[in-house]
Amino acid sequence: MTDSKQTIDGEEYEVPEVWSPTDNGGEFSGINRPTAGARHDAELPVGEHALQLYSMATPNGVKVTTMLEELVELGIAEAEYDAWPISIMKGDQFGSGFVAVNPNSKIPALLDRGTDPPTRVFESGAILLYLAEKFDGAFLPAAQRTETLNWLFWQMGAAPYVGGGFGHFFSYAPKKWRYPIDRFAMETKRQLDVLDRRLAESPYLGGPEYSIADIANWPWYGGLVMGQAYKGADRFLATHEYEHVVAWAKKIAARPAAVRGRKVNKTWGEESEQVPERHSPADFRA
Repeated sequence: MTDSKQTIDGEEYEVPEVWSPTDNGGEFSGINRPTAGARHDAELPVGEHALQLYSMATPNGVKVTTMLEELVELGIAEAEYDAWPISIMKGDQFGSGFVAVNPNSKIPALLDRGTDPPTRVFESGAILLYLAEKFDGAFLPAAQRTETLNWLFWQMGAAPYVGGGFGHFFSYAPKKWRYPIDRFAMETKRQLDVLDRRLAESPYLGGPEYSIADIANWPWYGGLVMGQAYKGADRFLATHEYEHVVAWAKKIAARPAAVRGRKVNKTWGEESEQVPERHSPADFRA
């Protein structure tokens, strides 16, 4: 059996036989618990459209709003949607209404009221796939379906190392610990290299056409290389080295739907970049 005492950057931690939660002072310590389920009663608002989105403009949320805006851009009337803000810092994700849509209490969550009974869809990748299939394969080209899904599911497994790993310890942890920052910085750079090599041989991740693979990856890795995620992380990780990722990120960022998608359910930053609720295209002109 290994020694239960571990030292990380000079701080000794004696590993207990059975773990129990403690207040570690981190930014999310007030809402994190080792249990699931609703913590309070709260009904979700409902708008006039069949598609009801409950989310926040984090990278996972931006995936879905970008997809929806791309569908609207195609002129698909049935893709019009209502987007309602969920404040994860206030604990909105633990309201009974939200938990009924997503028992995992994470944003984004989608409710399709156009089906009988209504269909709940949670996990951002599942939502992208659901919407692509609902609207006749939009952004899921048949000729590159398998490769597109390869990169969609790659992102689902890879991004937690970027967000919950690198991003957490680089930006949100109560102290700067070298070991986890080094560990997750290395993995994040490895992932960027994976993407850079792919984009050196293909204009988009799934192949020649823009797809849900790009929509899924862009808010995370595009935001990282463009300096929009974790202040100073682009410099720290030398993201300019990944020239193909940078070019790809800028190409997608110029798409009108991506511009709009980044604003939906955003409640911080420049006021001109915020559209806390979205119910029609007119909300972007207000």
